[in-house]
Amino acid sequence: MSLLSSCSTAKKPVTNHLGVRLDSLLGSVKDYSCVLLVAEKGETVYHKAFGYNNFNTKEAMKTSSIFEIASVSKQFTAMTIMMMYDAGKLDFDDPVSKYIAGLPYPGVTIRHLLNHTSGLPDYQEVMDKHWDKTRVAGNTDNIAYLIQYHPPVLFSPGAKYEYSNTGYMLLASITEKVSGQDFVEFCRQRFFIPYKMSKTDIRSLEEKKNLAGLAVGHIYVKEKQRYTPADSFPAFNYAIWLGKRVGPGRVSATTGDLLKWDRALYSNQLVKSQTLLKAFTPATLNDGSLSQYGFGWHLETSPKWGKVVRHSGDNPGYKTQYIRYIDADKTVILLSNTDHASQGTVVQTLEKIMEEY
Repeated sequence: MSLLSSCSTAKKPVTNHLGVRLDSLLGSVKDYSCVLLVAEKGETVYHKAFGYNNFNTKEAMKTSSIFEIASVSKQFTAMTIMMMYDAGKLDFDDPVSKYIAGLPYPGVTIRHLLNHTSGLPDYQEVMDKHWDKTRVAGNTDNIAYLIQYHPPVLFSPGAKYEYSNTGYMLLASITEKVSGQDFVEFCRQRFFIPYKMSKTDIRSLEEKKNLAGLAVGHIYVKEKQRYTPADSFPAFNYAIWLGKRVGPGRVSATTGDLLKWDRALYSNQLVKSQTLLKAFTPATLNDGSLSQYGFGWHLETSPKWGKVVRHSGDNPGYKTQYIRYIDADKTVILLSNTDHASQGTVVQTLEKIMEEY
């Protein structure tokens, strides 16, 4: 859909101005490679690609390119838990030990995992220290190493917010336990297929090697003064040796598919409206204060547009942003296949443009 054809006559001047500003922003950053989609009430008002799918071959980026969305994946994991809650399979305040046998961390609940208040240690640090990186690890391996090496908790459950990939890895394993279904198949059958997200999946390393349209992740190598595919450094790329883990990341998608997911979240078809509301509600800490993270979403308020829910992602070679202005029904999806140093500035400027739009 073109920039102009997506808008009514009354909106053309405003949208045209938006397009000019976004073109200027994304076209002015050297070696910044990305796809940006902006939508209003589900209608695309801006959708463009910049840079390369592959810096080595100079294959041009396309709006249909597929990216690893990294921690933007966490909202899917949280949704699996909310679905199991609605189905009566679990409660948010159930102890994690009810579902993960032998885990030596008492007092941690599913709710703590969802809103990053568990205090659990980072499983990735344990794996990085002890795991044989010539092998590919999955959740069962991660849990076994947490049990075997038993690193100490960071703080008491519920004491404070601290972002935790461990929590979302465990949530995916809980979904498998209570649903009786492999997590990847669960996501395919409940999300990707029903909502026609045809280019979205949780793919194996082998599947990604043969995937047409994949935007290859790149890291900047100072010695070479250029961007190089991130998978050129397997020992340093946890996305490779943790390549079977599920929950914290590993969903790959297009901007267009993520807009379909955005619309599904407005439909009340995934879970009950009161259950979805919990995803957008701050966590209450032990001292009664609030943490602005719900179930798979950071929570903010825009002075102009009201409630905002968002998430970023950061994998070797990828940086992603998914911002939903849910009161105003505006959506911003920015997927990049470089670890560009200007990512933070780009996002801040993009938000400023949206506030003025």
